[in-house]
Amino acid sequence: MRTTGATDPTNPSNPTERILTASLLVAPLLYLAADSTYAARGWDDPAAGVLHVLGAIAYGFVVLRVAAWLPPDSGLRAAVVLTGLIGLAGNVAYGFDTIHMSLGDTPLVDQTGAATLIKPLGLFFPISFLLIGWGLSRLGHRWQGVVVLVAMLAWPVAHIGNIAALAVVVNVALVVAFGSLAWSASAVASTAGQDVERE
Repeated sequence: MRTTGATDPTNPSNPTERILTASLLVAPLLYLAADSTYAARGWDDPAAGVLHVLGAIAYGFVVLRVAAWLPPDSGLRAAVVLTGLIGLAGNVAYGFDTIHMSLGDTPLVDQTGAATLIKPLGLFFPISFLLIGWGLSRLGHRWQGVVVLVAMLAWPVAHIGNIAALAVVVNVALVVAFGSLAWSASAVASTAGQDVERE
């Protein structure tokens, strides 16, 4: 069995690295498709809900991609992983909530009691990507970091306020920011952690 380079994050032939790097393009494109479908068909569209779930899952890999570029002993890296995986659960839940609404069920966000769990979990998604934007800036990818930060400030406005046009614009910005990192991932990996202050 071939093991050379198996744990080397700068090795582009590493299967795990290929998956994580591909997520930088796949996740924002899936979510752009989801929010574009919401914009065209409404917030209870089942196809949009399916795309939403798939995009949310793909963004979980983006969390791991950026976290892997941060220093192992960085508090920021730990915060990205913690908030990112919680945010993944919340984001996926909102996608399934859309699917439930398309079947005539009551939205969880309109319920009380245990159903209110979806709200704080969902907020962890933009929080995690605010941290990712900060991390990218500290890794020297400042314009991408700034774009992600601004997009994530607009994210809850668009999605909580059901402003479909803004949601689409936010996703276009994320496609540009993360897509540019996907094309230069080997260069990002080669400098990862060099300029990041240890927490």
